[in-house]
Amino acid sequence: MEEKEIFMGRALELARLSAREGEVPVGAVVVCEGKIVGEGRNRRESGKNALCHAEIEAIDSACRSLGGWRLWQCDLYVTLEPCPMCAGAIINSRIKNVYFGAYDEKNGAVCSVAGLFDMNFTHKPRYEGGVLREECAGILSSFFKELRQVKKK
Repeated sequence: MEEKEIFMGRALELARLSAREGEVPVGAVVVCEGKIVGEGRNRRESGKNALCHAEIEAIDSACRSLGGWRLWQCDLYVTLEPCPMCAGAIINSRIKNVYFGAYDEKNGAVCSVAGLFDMNFTHKPRYEGGVLREECAGILSSFFKELRQVKKK
């Protein structure tokens, strides 16, 4: 198994944890020198906080682990294309590479709706979408399908 698939696999595990708790299933990990230094998952409902996105939690965790806010040697793996808030946090934390699974045609700020990483900011993370795309998109589709069925009842 390729390194990208291993780390995205962990992000998927975190996404599944969120789904079991009724949260939109998104998971993220920050990796430095081949080791996970930060993890996060979506907890907006339980935290009752718009800032509780997987990427924000993972970046916060990595900053605490590494003792600084500059994550220039780190990569981020996330199951869903980052939104504008998370893309901004990624840029500001200087993350080197971003790997995401599913594209977000409604809110994606890497390449779907906007291309924040390609704009003229002080830092431009490299990115690759579609890592374990089917699995990442599938967990989201299943979650929302179940949610719609529950709402019908």
